[in-house]
Amino acid sequence: MSDLIDIDYFKKLDLRVAQIMKAEKIEGTDKLLKLEIKMGDENRQLVAGIALHYSPDQLINKKIIVIKNLKEATIRGVTSQGMLLAASDDQGNLSILSPDKDIATGSSIS
Repeated sequence: MSDLIDIDYFKKLDLRVAQIMKAEKIEGTDKLLKLEIKMGDENRQLVAGIALHYSPDQLINKKIIVIKNLKEATIRGVTSQGMLLAASDDQGNLSILSPDKDIATGSSIS
């Protein structure tokens, strides 16, 4: 069983709805995509290891859930300003988490 966290620790995560505006493969990698996202009035760039499961064309305008307050990182020379959430199973399937109803980008997840 994973280490348990309390509600105060969970509340530190700033989870938001975002929309993918642009997606492209990162040259020299098979797994990484560079995503340009919109969260309310803010635009950001993410790097996501989802290219084996989603083509860039499948992602345009898709609403996703992201961790907004994740420390910025540079992956393969590309800046990533957050992380999208996805589920994976032991057969290697992957599914991006997405709201089941239309909701404004920037909306907080609680």
